[in-house]
Amino acid sequence: MHITLVHVHVKPEHVEPFTAAILRNQQGTVREPGNVRFDVLQSEGDPTRFVLVEMFRDGDAAAAHKGTPHYLTWRDEVADWMASPREGHRYRLLSPASR
Repeated sequence: MHITLVHVHVKPEHVEPFTAAILRNQQGTVREPGNVRFDVLQSEGDPTRFVLVEMFRDGDAAAAHKGTPHYLTWRDEVADWMASPREGHRYRLLSPASR
């Protein structure tokens, strides 16, 4: 399992278009054959902060995601909307055990 939590800080004036763009990306991502889960979370206390929970079957599936049209479109569309660079952190799945 290849799991990444991506922390995103968006400029306040771009929260609404960012939200629409990430939801389009999410809809394409969950249709990918190697995707297990892709959640989009927004902070209740600071609506400019998002966490993307990306779970792929393996590293190859995660790498393939980075070449999909919906990801490339999203990446280019939101590049100037970031208040700071995105930060991705990898995690291991401990439980539930076999997925």
